[in-house]
Order: sequence, then structure tokens, then C-alpha cells
Amino acid sequence: MSGFSGRFRRWLRRVPGHSAFSGGEPAGSGGGDRQDERPAEGGEQQPVRPSWSTRSVAREVFLLQLVLVVLLVAAAVVAFVVQTRRDTMTDARHRTRAAAESFAHSPGLQEALNSADPTAKLQPLAEAARKDSGVDALIVYKLDGITLTHSDPRQIGKHVIGPYAEAARGKPFTRTFEGALGLSVISAAPVKDSSGRVIAIVAAPVTVEKVQKSVNQQLPLFLGTAVAALALAGGGAGLVSRRLRRQTHGLGPAEMTRMYEHHDAVLHAVREGVLIVGRGGRLLLANDEARRLLDLPADAEGRQVDDLGLDRRTAELLASDRIATDEVHLAQDRLLAVNKRSTTPYGAHQASVVTLRDTTELRWLSGRAEVARERLRLLYDAGVRIGSTLNVVRTAEELAQVAVPRFADIVNVELEEPVLKGEEPSVAGSALRRAALAGLAPDHPLYPVGELITAVPGTPAASADQVSSMVQPDLAAASAWRSQDPERARRILDHGVHSLAVVPLRARGVVLGMVYFWRSGSSPPFDDEDLSFAEELAGRAAVGIDNARRFTRERTMAMTLQRSLMPRGLPDQDALEVAHRYLPAQEGVGGDWFDVIPLPGARVALVVGDVVGHGMHAAATMGRLRIAVHNFSALDLSPDELLGHVDELVTHIDVQDEDGEEVPAITGATCLYVIYDSVSGRVSVATAGHLPPAVAYPDGRVEFLHSPVSPPLGLGTALPFQTAELSLPEGSRLVLYTDGLVENRSRDLDAGLEALRAALAGPDRTPEDTCATVMQSLLPARSTDDIALLVARTRRLDPAHVAEWDVPRDPSAVGPVRNACVRQLADWGLEAISFGTELILSELITNAIRHGAEPIHVRLLHTRTLICEVSDGSSTSPHIRQAKDTDEDGRGLFLVAQFAEHWGTRYSPRGKTIWAAQVIGPEALPSEEEPSEQLLNHWEQRGQW
Repeated sequence: MSGFSGRFRRWLRRVPGHSAFSGGEPAGSGGGDRQDERPAEGGEQQPVRPSWSTRSVAREVFLLQLVLVVLLVAAAVVAFVVQTRRDTMTDARHRTRAAAESFAHSPGLQEALNSADPTAKLQPLAEAARKDSGVDALIVYKLDGITLTHSDPRQIGKHVIGPYAEAARGKPFTRTFEGALGLSVISAAPVKDSSGRVIAIVAAPVTVEKVQKSVNQQLPLFLGTAVAALALAGGGAGLVSRRLRRQTHGLGPAEMTRMYEHHDAVLHAVREGVLIVGRGGRLLLANDEARRLLDLPADAEGRQVDDLGLDRRTAELLASDRIATDEVHLAQDRLLAVNKRSTTPYGAHQASVVTLRDTTELRWLSGRAEVARERLRLLYDAGVRIGSTLNVVRTAEELAQVAVPRFADIVNVELEEPVLKGEEPSVAGSALRRAALAGLAPDHPLYPVGELITAVPGTPAASADQVSSMVQPDLAAASAWRSQDPERARRILDHGVHSLAVVPLRARGVVLGMVYFWRSGSSPPFDDEDLSFAEELAGRAAVGIDNARRFTRERTMAMTLQRSLMPRGLPDQDALEVAHRYLPAQEGVGGDWFDVIPLPGARVALVVGDVVGHGMHAAATMGRLRIAVHNFSALDLSPDELLGHVDELVTHIDVQDEDGEEVPAITGATCLYVIYDSVSGRVSVATAGHLPPAVAYPDGRVEFLHSPVSPPLGLGTALPFQTAELSLPEGSRLVLYTDGLVENRSRDLDAGLEALRAALAGPDRTPEDTCATVMQSLLPARSTDDIALLVARTRRLDPAHVAEWDVPRDPSAVGPVRNACVRQLADWGLEAISFGTELILSELITNAIRHGAEPIHVRLLHTRTLICEVSDGSSTSPHIRQAKDTDEDGRGLFLVAQFAEHWGTRYSPRGKTIWAAQVIGPEALPSEEEPSEQLLNHWEQRGQW
């Protein structure tokens, strides 16, 4: 018996005492009240479910009706009570208003008010009027607020309390407020004389308690009526529910819904033929699938099965009482598997249910469906596995691995050379390089991975037609394929390979390469359907390869740009011993950068920056910032001034880039600028939103140099940058880094800083060893951000290589200082450059005396160059110019520039310093254009620039 037959029997079992096969009489058409029906012989009547089951439709309908009746009756009672109370309150307002105004206009009221004892005259009148009008009191009082009449004599003579000002102005009113009698509805009316002037006020109250008593007296009648209505409605709902219970046989709503849904599914949706045959061989029911399989006429239901034109053997089975299980019957050109069972145990009437199944079609569809499921599963796996990395070769390998052995026994992928490099593919038909191979033993006869495949001219692989898909069911009969490499083709055939499908890897209409699917051994040859699937598989892989190619190209371009913008080597300097590390993120090139910039005066600037984001824009932005910092460093600015200029530049760049295109702003870039002076050992630090540098002292201590907090570059906050200063002992290590080193998804910033502190602590190490230790300790398994690390160990300039003099502001002091400098050069063994040094010092000292301010200070620094510095208290900076023949001055700086390799000016809080650096070495020879003594005498006499 088929699975559907079991489901149908279970459906019938759910309706005890009820059968769909009542000889044409539908269930519920009047026979639902019959309780004397007995099952056929051998059957067993199923017990009726409890009449008030919690799942019964009758019970739910009864409860629903009862709840609705209760709600309606309750709502009616509440509405009636509220309306009665509202009407009673309205009546009280009208009654008090009428009583107050009537008494206020009664004749003789004014005369009584003007009498000597108004209370004696008005009290009887007020009491009589109160009783007639049904109010609780008639209160009369003059404008002074003294009560003249009241139902409670104790209130007479007292001062009335209430909002009677409106009545005193001549306007009657009605209010509900707390008076002498309690919460009352009170109406007040003015008493006017003949001239219209208000001389007294009449108030008529009715207590709310009295109103409520009137309403409460009617409640018993309301409730009795409601109870009677509820009883009548409940009885009616019970009768309706009882009748409904009999009609539905105690079924619940979900069961009835499922029963009718299953009935419709049997008739129309089930792809299995169902027949119900009653006693005597009469067809009672046939679903759509049975009509199709047996080709039944439209009026088949109700006719004898012998009159339906069925096969004789099939008609005999349907008309008999015989049970059948998977009997094969012929119906036209179909072979049907027939199952038949009796419905007697599950209903009150004898009938049979027959199911039909087209076994020929099912077998064919089963094989097709299995193949389709396997192909869909393979496509799903391909979508998950192919393109997991943005690597061209790895994506090709994933394509080959996912297709073997579920679709092909051997797969090789060949890509064009430009594609492997991330470039755009060339024209079709060019040489391909094998990128991936899967499914063969090590001694396979195919070209190995990495081999350049060049097609033989005139063969299909070399023609333009090769960019389209092709299938070769029998390779032994494919002469064109064998002609490309006969010897290798023979070896391939000897390995049992017999079928080939070739599909181009096409993305965006461009061919990136070819993929070859091979089958060998007992595998069936490829056909056109296999080729269509191979094209689908290759199409998905081509998208992944193209994405990887474009990512490779963009990454290569960004890395090339970044390498061109990053420092290619560290400059020569004596102040610091420097080591560095830079690690780009695996997702793409970012904007982290660092730099080491020598400054005049035996100083060095260390810079670390970070640009938010990855890719070309971040790399280009990094280059722009690095160039800007280099240019501003040439001005010899303090760290805070330099970051201020860079911040202003970034803001201007962002404004200029707002041209309507979606160009990301530089906002969010951070920068840390550190200047180390090897003469004094002082460090000046300023930051623009960057992490603080770490300082590892020679004794093993580690601390972070927290400079004043400043915002990142480009925010436009107008907040000033500030500089922090610190003196470091020789041998201290300055560690500058970016956030990618100390912060990632698995570690927060505080934990990263503590890890960095632990890595730097301990015995003194060289900067190179420090970089290695830090990277080994803090480098994450997968870097999602760039990492830049700069470690610099401080050195101090030997005090013997520093000479200083204070110069009084007197022209006669130039000679002695110059002579002392010459003697110091002789002690350093720098006589070769003494002539140029004398000239430079003479000009700079003379200019400071003439145009500067005290104090004037001269300093010589002997490093790999000789640095002459002249400081004074003035902030006026000289500039070089071209002097005319008739000018008496203006040539001093020009001569200084000729003898010095570099010169410049830097400012300090105490003034300025003009410096000049000279080369030390054999190439630094004195000029012979003019004798030394003649030049010196000339400059001493002029004392001018």
C-alpha cells in the first residue's frame, strides 16, 4: 500500500462514526443525529469523542457566544447606569436652577430683604419653596456673605463659602462643589432691585448623595433584567452548540480545517491517483491524478467501474472486494502500481480506497531528480568554497578541487599570464599558463602546474572558436585534439581518459582562461547537459577569479604607491639609533606611515601617522601628509606649530575635494610628532589624536609619554595643539607605533598597551631586537589593520663637541669670539674649514649685534657636520637677497649661503637662532678667490651684511 493510502486511512480514522462513503448521502445532511447505525460485519465503531472536549468546535462556539452575551449585557447595564446617573444629575441642575431663579424673582423678596429681620420673613417662605421644588435647601444671603435662610438653622448667620462671585455680578450659574451640605449640585441666582443692581443671592443645592440614592433605587431592576437576558442568551447558545456538536462529531477547528485541506489535497494536489469505490462497484470519488492516469470521463463519479472503459483486469479488481498491494496494471501506455484497501474498519459504510502510481514515470523522474539534487548541491558547495580568498591561483585551485570527483575525474585550469599578475586579460588565443590541476596521480601525463601552454596553429585550441564551450564525448575519435600533441595525447588515453569538456572562464564578457574537465575509467562520457552545468560552474568561478584579479591589481597598485611614498631608507644622523617595522593589513594596503627627519642643531624628528581606511585613497592620503610634514619640518617648527599647520592643510584639502564626487575626506587621520635634541637630551612631543609614545629607560622601566590630548587632523575644532617635554637619559628607547599593533578585535586598547609595556620591559636591547620582540609578542594571527613600529635609542652629543659663548652687544666683541671659535676648531682638528667658519660667524654675530636683541649666544656643534648657531632675543628673521652694485650691505647672507651647505632660522620662546651647517672632510677646502686676511679685514671694517 502506498504512503498516501496510510495518510488517507489516518484521515478517515480522525472522523469516528462518520464515513465519506454513505452511498451518495453527504455527511451532515440530516443523518448526523442518527445514533443507531452499526458498522459492517468485521468492523468496529470508533468511540465518539467527548462532547465538550477542549478542542471541540461546539465548545469554542458556545464559549464565544457566551462571552459575547456577557460582554453585551455588561455593557448595556453599565451604559444604562451611566445614562441614568447623567440624566439624574441633569435633572438636579435644572431643578436647582429653576428653584433658585423662581425664588429670586418671587414677589415680596426685596421687601423682606429690606426689613429689620429678613430671616424671620424669608425662612418660612424659603422652607415652603424648598419642599415644593424638591431641593435640599434654599439659601439666601446678601452680598456681605451672611446667610439669611437655610434648611439647617445652624447655618443661618454664618458666612457663606463658595464661588458666588459670578452671581454677585448678576449672572446665575450652576456648579458642583463642596458646600455646607457636602458635595452638592448648587445653582445660584442674583436678586436685583428695580434699578437692576444685585442686592442678594439665592442658592438652591441638591446633594450628590441624594442623586446617587435615586440611581441606586433603579439598580435591582437593571440587574434582574440583565440576568434574565443572560440566561436566555446562554440557553440559546447552548442549543446551537449542541446541534453543532452533533453535526461536527465533536471535532476541533484545527482538525476540521486539516480534514478539508487534506480532502482538497487528495483531489487536486496529490501526485498519486486516488479512487473510492462503493458497494456494488460504483465509483464515488476520483482525484485529478486518477482521472489523468486512467483517462476517465468528466462524469465518471457515480457510474459503474465497468462502464468507464478501463482495462478488464483493472475493472475486475476495482469492482471486487479483494485486497491488492502494488499490483502492476496496464493503462494505455502506462504501467500503474495499484494498491487497494477496504474502508470498513474506519467508517460506517463499506467501500474501498484505491491508489495508483505511475511507476515508469517515477523511475525516470527519480533518476533525474537525484542528478539535479547532486548538481544543485555541487553548485552550492562551489558558491561556498570558490572565492574564499582574493587570490587568483587559490581560486583556480578551489574550482578544480570542488569539481573532482563529483563532476569530473580530472580538472585543470589555465589562465592568461596578465590575469595571474592582476592585469586585464589580453586577446583570446594567447598563451595560457596552467594554474591548477586536481584528480591525477603524481605520474600523470598532463602538463604540470606552472607550465606555459602554447596551442599548435591550426588546431581547435589555437582558433578563435576555442573561446566557446566544447564537449568531446570520445577523445579517441577526436583527431583535432590528438594533433596538438600526439605523444601526450596517447599517454592520456593510456591512462583511461576518454571524455573532455572545455569551458572558457568568462567574466564581464572577457575570457580569463580555460577550464578542462576530464572523465576516465567507468565514468560516463560528457553530454550537452553536462556541458551546460560545466558552464554554470565555470561562470561562478570566473567571477571569483576576476574579483581576485582586480583585488590583486588594486593591491599591487596601492602597495606600489605606498612603497614609493614610504621612506626607502633611514637618513644618516648621530642623535638616534633607529629600527623600524611596517606590516600591511591582509585586507589591503592602509595609511599607516612613519618617518625619521634630521633637523639642524643635532636634533631628529620622529613621525608616526595613521590614515583611516584602506586602499588607494588611504595610501595617497598618507603620501600627502608625509610630504606636508617634511615641508613643514624644513621650517624648523615646534611640534605643536607643525601639527597646527598640517591640520589647517588637511582642512583645506577636504574643502577642495568637495566637488560633488564621493571622495572620502582625510578627517580621522592621526599624527605623532617627536623632536629629540641630542645636546640636551630633551624630547618634545605633540600629538593629533595618536596614541602616546612609550619610553623604555635603561634601568628597565617603561612609561607612556602622555602629551595633552588633541583631536585628529582635519576636524576643524580650532583647538590648539600642545607640546609636552621630557629629559631622557642616554640609552633610552623611544617607541612610536600605530593602533594596529596594540588594538584588534580580540584585544582592547588598554590590554594592548599593557602588553606593549611588558614587551618593552626588562634589560636594555638594541632597537632591532626591540622591534623583533614587540612584533613577536603583539602581532595578531590575522592583521586587519596596518602596523607601523619605530624604535629609537637616544644618544648624547659628547660635551667636548659642544662649544658656547655669550656675546655682549658690542661690535668689538666679534673679534674675540671669532678667535675663540678658530681655536676651538683647531682643537677639533677642523682647520680646513676655519676660513669659512670665521666668515659665517662674523656675519651672523655682526647681524645679531646690529639688528638683534640681547642675550646673544654662539654655539658650535661638532657632529658629522659643523653647525654654527647664533641666537639672540629678537624674532626678526633675515632673508637673502640680491644686492646691487651701489648697495653698501645685503651681501652677508649670500656669502653665508656660499660657504655653508645648509642654513636657516628657527624660533624659540626667547627669540631666534640662525644656524649654518658645514661639511667636514677633505672636500671642504677654503676658497681661494680672495685672501682670508683681506676678506676678514674688509668685513671687520664694514660690519655689515
